Amino acid sequence: MAFSIGGGSAFADSKMDSVISKTVGVAYKTGGTSTAGFDCSGFTTYVYKKVGLSLPRTSKAQYNVGTPVAKSKLRSGDLVFFNTLGNGVSHVGIYVGNGKFAQSSSSYGVTITSLSQSYWANRYVGAKRVMSTSSYQAVAYD
Repeated sequence: MAFSIGGGSAFADSKMDSVISKTVGVAYKTGGTSTAGFDCSGFTTYVYKKVGLSLPRTSKAQYNVGTPVAKSKLRSGDLVFFNTLGNGVSHVGIYVGNGKFAQSSSSYGVTITSLSQSYWANRYVGAKRVMSTSSYQAVAYD
């Protein structure tokens, strides 16, 4: 499953893509960390765990790991962060390429969403690269 319209995903056949594609449509659940329901950081933690990598549990804690990366330099697997509550980082997703990110939203569950949608663009805080180049090549690059 490619996560783009009219073009290939940056990791269309990767391990991470396979995990994410199997979770699209899973309902949102506060505190959820499994396919019975995810919150945003439960989703990112789940995906990373399935590809053999670990993340802290909350979006705020995830924002404190990794290396900051400019929006123009995003690559598949980078974490993207948002301020949805008005008090700092409160939402996280996984960049999937082509200007899109995978997330578990309280409104729609696990979806693939454009970073340029006004709601998300206006709340974007930044991104972090939490995978080494070797991990990226092993799990997020086809």
